[in-house]
Amino acid sequence: MPRARKKAVTVTDIATRAGVSAGTVSKALNGRGQLAPATRERVLSAARELGFRLGPPDQERTYLVGVLTTDGIGRFTIPLLAGAEDVLGPGQMAMLLCESRGDPIREQHYVRSLIRRRVDGIIVTGRTSALRPSLGPQVPIPVVYALVESDDPADISVLHDDREGAAMAVRHLIETGRRRVAHVTGPAGSAAVSRRLLGVEDALAAEGVSLAGPPLYGEWSESWGREAAFRLARSGQEFDGVFCASDQIARGLADGLREVGRRVPEEAGVIGMDNWDVMVESSRPPLSTVDLNLSGLGNLAARLLVSVIEGRPVPPGPRLVSATVVKRRSTELC
Repeated sequence: MPRARKKAVTVTDIATRAGVSAGTVSKALNGRGQLAPATRERVLSAARELGFRLGPPDQERTYLVGVLTTDGIGRFTIPLLAGAEDVLGPGQMAMLLCESRGDPIREQHYVRSLIRRRVDGIIVTGRTSALRPSLGPQVPIPVVYALVESDDPADISVLHDDREGAAMAVRHLIETGRRRVAHVTGPAGSAAVSRRLLGVEDALAAEGVSLAGPPLYGEWSESWGREAAFRLARSGQEFDGVFCASDQIARGLADGLREVGRRVPEEAGVIGMDNWDVMVESSRPPLSTVDLNLSGLGNLAARLLVSVIEGRPVPPGPRLVSATVVKRRSTELC
């Protein structure tokens, strides 16, 4: 007769045994938040009594990490995973990639599947740095959010520094002699758009320079960049530099300025954000941009996840990864 499969121990089982909430169990098992030592030990004792796998012994680890993403085209996920692999690969850890297409039901299916496969931890990522729902205390393994930010402050999130990256872009325009800087950006209400506008204002205020007209809001697309170029030309507003909140917008804007007879960079310097090679290298002229260091972001997320998996305490909350300016012909005057 086949042997009956042993029922997996859940967070709820441990919470009942320890006399605490499921959230407290999750914090104790994952090293999140602030718990009294006695409470943490009571949870761990209950977990051991129930036969729950507490982690670090090598013979109990699968050396698998789940990656849960909403980025179907891989624009952000691929470079992020390259950085994560630099950490996980030498430790002989492999990644299982699950793409949820932004569907909460599909996401929950993948979470359950990854737990059944006994992955050591999960990296959650996606296409936007906006707040997203936490996977919650019902997930009994370490979770780190990368590029996206959990709405639970007790979670660990790793994000690129939108505000400082935008400030760096504007400072670069000012350093190349521009004093009338316009800003063309994405959809109003987007978290990234709001943070990048703050960076623009930071840099301009520090130099005593005013924005050349109100920010122009639109889509994250080349077609919007071209339309914005026509709007700027028709506005009568003087400008000699433009910071675009994405490389797609910047490439379209450079094309549009050329169509209306404005030379880049001689009459208007243009800088984007993302350092997306497909966009910056095919633009004419090649685009200066801000590299968000997605590889470094993935590297840090993986290091934090491994620390939690191995039982080392990691303070909760968001971490910001610095960006860098990549200078190309669209801002550099010969």
